[in-house]
Amino acid sequence: MKNALGLKCVGCAREYQMSHEIYVCESCGNNLDVIYDYSYVGARLTKESLSSNADRSIWRYRPLLPIEDSSPVPPLFIGWTPLYNSAKLANEHSIKALYIKDDGRNPTASFKDRASAVAVVKAQEARAQAITCASSGNAASALAGICASVGMKNYIFVPASTPRGKIAQLMIYRANIFLVEGPYDEAFDLCLQASQRFGWYQRNTGYNPYTIEGKKTAALEICEQLNWHAPDKVIVPVGDGNIISGLWKGFNDLYQLKFIDRLPQMMAVQAEGACSIVNAVNSDGVLREMEANTIADSIAVGKSRDGLRAVRAIRDSGGMGIKVSDAEILQAIGALARATGIFAEPAAAASYAAFLKLSQSAAFRSDETVLLLITGNGLKDVDSILRDSTEPPRIKANIEEVEALIARSAT
Repeated sequence: MKNALGLKCVGCAREYQMSHEIYVCESCGNNLDVIYDYSYVGARLTKESLSSNADRSIWRYRPLLPIEDSSPVPPLFIGWTPLYNSAKLANEHSIKALYIKDDGRNPTASFKDRASAVAVVKAQEARAQAITCASSGNAASALAGICASVGMKNYIFVPASTPRGKIAQLMIYRANIFLVEGPYDEAFDLCLQASQRFGWYQRNTGYNPYTIEGKKTAALEICEQLNWHAPDKVIVPVGDGNIISGLWKGFNDLYQLKFIDRLPQMMAVQAEGACSIVNAVNSDGVLREMEANTIADSIAVGKSRDGLRAVRAIRDSGGMGIKVSDAEILQAIGALARATGIFAEPAAAASYAAFLKLSQSAAFRSDETVLLLITGNGLKDVDSILRDSTEPPRIKANIEEVEALIARSAT
């Protein structure tokens, strides 16, 4: 693997050689970061080579991914998700442009396909017999789906409260599922214990050093789709911190390669009931655990496993943290859908809730370009929407009842 120089701890800066045996720093327990040889990468990844590359998946950026040249990749098409230019909303909120990156269009309908794809390749390189993860739903279904596509055994730990749509995905992929009677953080710890006891390859976000590499591909796509320009502000739903850290790494990779000439501000949005990273950003930078309580299950994290790197990304970018209530999230789901046609799950809609909140507080300049990341499709969690919605009226199959309903709705 000539493109990667090794691994470096984000805490104590201890360096390691690339290895399938190491997940976190052996000295301080913090996350590890892949360090690249940008001279080597730059000779193999150019704007010209990308423009002639017909592969529109995440693998078009292979020189910037920590996988062997000979490694096969999963057959599912992951990445190159739509980037919508919402001129209507940009005009309403008096900004130059608003872009919406809809990662609910990935194979299992979430952003997490990016990370799981890279993790599965690394598991195959390690000749692992099985791979495991803990998840509040999306990472689990992403891993199970990609494992199904390559025939790899997987063991999934999810809270018993996980939305039914996500559990249904796990069941249809024939994953080996453990419904844990407790929150995500307890499922995470149990998953780690199981992987150590049974020798399974560990995919857990904020533990496996390669998940962030898959997640950074969204930043690479965004800049390429914007003709090698970075947005001014990127609003990201945040749970354990790995997505925003990954995006920031992707933007920095492109900056080091001179593909872009500036870096965006990273705006982290968390639910009020699970906001340890935002609290740290907005105060002394220290991460403090809390009991997660939010309708947005995908960001319902009490212990942020990649929080240190996330706080640094937000601060180093000159960004900020925003908290939104569950009520604001639920309102944003409908508002986003009616304004754009994009149906987002609660955690994904948090980015739009934050956008509305920031717009009301005059946080944007009129010459700025803002990007919202939508991390999951709304069909992942319909129960949350239905609980707060009025059921449509039922009628008999005759036109008079239709006419009567139309008349009532007009008054």
